[in-house]
Amino acid sequence: MPDYIAGDGKWNRNTGRGKDSKLKPVHLFTIAFRPRDLTLPPRMDFLANQTSNDSALNISELGQAFPPDNGDLSSMSYSTIIMSVLFGIICLVGIVGNSLVICAVLKKSSPSSSVPDIFIVNLSLVDLLFLLGMPFLIHQLLGQGSWKFGGTMCTIITALDANSQFTSTYILTAMSIDRYLATVYPFSSTRFRKPPVAITAICMLWALSFLSITPVWMYAQLIPLPGELLGCGIRLPDPQWDIYWYTLYQFFLAFAIPFAVITVAYQRILLKMARSSEALTRQRGTQLRIKRVTRIAIAICLAFFLCWAPFHVLQLVQLAIQPTLPFYYAYNVAISLGYANSCLNPFIYILLGQNFRRRITVSDQPADVEGFFQHQVKSTPADPSESGQPLLHLVSVLAR
Repeated sequence: MPDYIAGDGKWNRNTGRGKDSKLKPVHLFTIAFRPRDLTLPPRMDFLANQTSNDSALNISELGQAFPPDNGDLSSMSYSTIIMSVLFGIICLVGIVGNSLVICAVLKKSSPSSSVPDIFIVNLSLVDLLFLLGMPFLIHQLLGQGSWKFGGTMCTIITALDANSQFTSTYILTAMSIDRYLATVYPFSSTRFRKPPVAITAICMLWALSFLSITPVWMYAQLIPLPGELLGCGIRLPDPQWDIYWYTLYQFFLAFAIPFAVITVAYQRILLKMARSSEALTRQRGTQLRIKRVTRIAIAICLAFFLCWAPFHVLQLVQLAIQPTLPFYYAYNVAISLGYANSCLNPFIYILLGQNFRRRITVSDQPADVEGFFQHQVKSTPADPSESGQPLLHLVSVLAR
């Protein structure tokens, strides 16, 4: 989201800069650097002129950071169009995919009937809420950073942007812990691995997420821009220093700590499944289940890591070094990957979750065919791992 972090200072309409001005375009998940002798294209140079050497300069999306080929800042650059189209595709695909997941779960059972269903529905819901607000972000990108929807919507959309990352990360971490308990302690964990407990945990995670984005609630506001325009951004009290704690705060809370927990959980899960396969001597289908579980575990971990690691790495790197032109392209690719995470999970469920794919397929079949499939599922001999809801059931919402 093209937001702004600003301090005090007034604009000079002739030069676009002012004494001690600290207005700086920035993506919501902030990236900062010090403009030491930085030579930039016209639009980027305009941004650099808004800061002193003792201030942290921040950048916006590609469309705002790069000028059009003809050098006319009032024209729309190719990069702005590309980013807008890309965000539009992510928005459309994500809304369809997450809506499909929610409908598939709700159509076959109550959303509170199983622990995996509760996590899946809420993960899709938080992504869907963000994606429904994404057209506002696209409009702002096409408008060169100007905001037309008022202060209240500025706070709401900015909060949705931040909340999407925090809440989805927290839920994904909780899902990993649930899979760990179900696989490593399948019998002892059944006492508290119940839908009411999962619902309570989800409510706590939503509350924690809203608390985690407290800086957004406090400082998101309309900010004057050159040309008598208004931008939607975050006005930190002391941008020069606050940008550091803000970046580190997001890195550890929204990425590093959750990813460490997820990695450890799935590592233990795979070890447990490997040992179980050795003990179950040549049991039919065991090796196939192990492969499916491994694929899902790796896919979930890689999707989370690949979508968010580049962005957070660039965030940290730019706290210390001067950026280059290629950096801006890499940064906007990282932004797109982060946004794409909101539409990626449904594809993981559908492509790798055999039972979830069956649920979507069966929902479109005639009643007699649907009943046949349900009978086949119910009549399948129970497996010890299934009774404990192993990792495979992260996307196997038919099996209870």
